[in-house]
Formats: sequence, C-alpha cells, structure tokens
Amino acid sequence: MRRDEVEGFAAATIAGRDGELQATFVPGAGMVCCSLRHEGVELLARRHGVRAYAERGKTMGVPLLYPWANRLAGPGYPGPGGPVVLRGDDPLLTRDPSGLPIHGALPGALPWELLDAGADGAAGELRARLRWEREELLAIFPWRHELELRARVEGAALTIATTVRASAEAGAPGVPVSFGFHPYLSPPEGERSAWEVELPVGRRLLLDERMIPTGASEPFENRRFALADSAWDDAFAGLTAPQEFELTAGAMQIRLRLADGWSNAQLYAPAGERFVCFEPMTAPANALRSGDGLRHVAPGETFTASFAIALA
Repeated sequence: MRRDEVEGFAAATIAGRDGELQATFVPGAGMVCCSLRHEGVELLARRHGVRAYAERGKTMGVPLLYPWANRLAGPGYPGPGGPVVLRGDDPLLTRDPSGLPIHGALPGALPWELLDAGADGAAGELRARLRWEREELLAIFPWRHELELRARVEGAALTIATTVRASAEAGAPGVPVSFGFHPYLSPPEGERSAWEVELPVGRRLLLDERMIPTGASEPFENRRFALADSAWDDAFAGLTAPQEFELTAGAMQIRLRLADGWSNAQLYAPAGERFVCFEPMTAPANALRSGDGLRHVAPGETFTASFAIALA
C-alpha cells in the first residue's frame, strides 16, 4: 500500500505484484475508489472529482452508498426505538431533485480510518474501519455497529469486501443492511453507442415516478444488448448464476463479479454519457421504509458482501 494525496485528501494506492492494475482509495471521502488504472489507463469516470463527492455527494469512481443505496420514499423510516426522522436541513444528508434522501450519509462526514495493509502487509491490499457511534450518525441511522472495507488487487482484478459487525451489547437491536456500490465503469475503447452489456438478472422492478419500487416486477429476458442511444436507470432482482455483469467496449471486456451478500442491482447508463454503472445492492431501494427484502445482522454477528471488477 502506497500513501498518496488526491485533491488535498490523503489517499492510499494498492497494486498487484506486476503493477498491471492500480486502485486508489480516499478515506476522507467515504473510502471511495477514485481511480482504477490498467497499465496507466483510467477505467473509471471521475466526473466532478473527489472533493465534490466528499462535500456534496456527487458520485464518481466506485463509491460506497451507506447506510442506504439510492432513494428513500420519504424523510424517515421505522427505527429500533420508534420512527427515524431525517431533517430537511441535516448537513449529513444529500437529496435528489425531488427532495428525497439519497445514497445515505455525506461521504466526507464518515470517520473512516485506514488500518494495516492486510494480514501479510501485501502491497496489493488495504483495510479500513468505520465506527458508527457518533451522535450525528446515530441520528440518521440509530444502530451502533462497525463497518470494515477490505480491498485487494490481484492480477487484473480489484476485489472489495464490506463487512457489517453488529454491536454485541446486551439489548442491542439487529442492524438492517441496505447499502450498495455505484461503480462508474468508463472503458477507453470504442464508441459508447457500440458498447455491449450483459446482465445476470431475471426480473426488472417496476418504479413509480419518483424512481421508488412499487413492489411489483416483470420478467427481464433481453440480458445482452448494445447500448446504442438508449438510456438506463433501472432496478433489477432475481440475480442469476453466475452473478457476472459484463461491459464490452471494442477489444476490452470489464466484468463485475458478485460474490456473497447481494440481492439486487441497478443499471445506470444515461444517454450521451461515457460510463456504465452496474450497481450491486444488498436490498432494493427504499427497503428501510418498505421492509421489502430487508435483512438484519443479529447482535454480535457479521454480514459481508463482496464483488470484483476484473478485466477479461
């Protein structure tokens, strides 16, 4: 692990033994992976940059959306001791154009600490920890717990594993799990109109005009297609084996391989933009309010979800 600096933020870069693939993470910006380079060529859309992500929640790179991914249908949800009210003026929250809370806490407000480089101190590994115990964090998500992120580069693949460790204190409630990631894959080759995607999904969730799941779904069979001039912001369930999303751009193939923990996914690919987001999610959007597909980590137990971004 090499210490770096990005836009004035302390950062850490990891690389495989051959140096072919390098990934840079920023603890002060929600542990975002702000750069993934293959033989020096950037594979991620960095959009407005690290500072805009940390301070305004403008997503880029490979961001962790925590403690919820995508939108909530209103300014609150059921909590362990009664309703959780999300204040409209809370500086920890970002909102979509309709005013709905989106993507959890503001990344720059999360107190991530970088730990050792892994069990063997390898250059290709890093580990970071977030203790969810500050008063302002508990006000928006009232469950004391610990979050750990591990990243490893091996060969031409970056693997990211996220673990929720619930408090073992007597009487502690189970921690709901509804986070996700939002990788902005931006291959350098080919025209966006000729890029092809493949989705390991069986059902598309129906959304209302606010992009909130209605609870209904429909079969999805067109799993491999060219983007052409289409625009996507769609939610999916029914992940099929192998859980591997694929983006083909010219001679380059980028695959997002899901391992444990995921139940849902999103495809975000706006027309005219040179990126594709395959978004793994541990629950559907709005699960904290609806309860649909929402899982909990029992006191003293752990939950891990991991995925890899790999070049084929």
